[in-house]
Amino acid sequence: MRDTLVLNASFEPLSTVTLNRAVVLVLQDKAVVEQAHPELRMRGAALDIPAPRVIRLCRYVRVPFRRQAPWSRRGVLVRDRHKCAYCGRRATTVDHVVPRAQGGQDSWLNTVASCAEDNHRKAARTPDQAGMPLLRRPFEPTPADAMLLALGRDDLEALPEWLAQPA
Repeated sequence: MRDTLVLNASFEPLSTVTLNRAVVLVLQDKAVVEQAHPELRMRGAALDIPAPRVIRLCRYVRVPFRRQAPWSRRGVLVRDRHKCAYCGRRATTVDHVVPRAQGGQDSWLNTVASCAEDNHRKAARTPDQAGMPLLRRPFEPTPADAMLLALGRDDLEALPEWLAQPA
């Protein structure tokens, strides 16, 4: 199912919701469509509206300040765009730069996306010990960047240019 980006009334990214939930918010006049899918339409007996890609809430929602995005395996794969940090092929696992056996933690700066072969070959060693340099350094995405990255590459490229896109 396609995800729809939800913006606060102040145009800050809040979350993503399913397409059905986005349509419900628009029909209840709780949100307005900022950008629609060009080829998708939602049709019913008495309505025909474009499928929303980005919606904005009509009322401001106060959100507690989040200093950092919560770490997750899926988040690491999305951050690294499913590319192995060692060889550049499709990544399916998450590797710890400093292995857990050596005290490494589950954190944004200590984990990278990796293909299963490279993860197995590196084993419980650091990249230097294994002779496997990283193609790119891990980084900690902001909460807004993590959410935008979760939309997927195709949806991310289709977002309006005024919406800041992560690197």
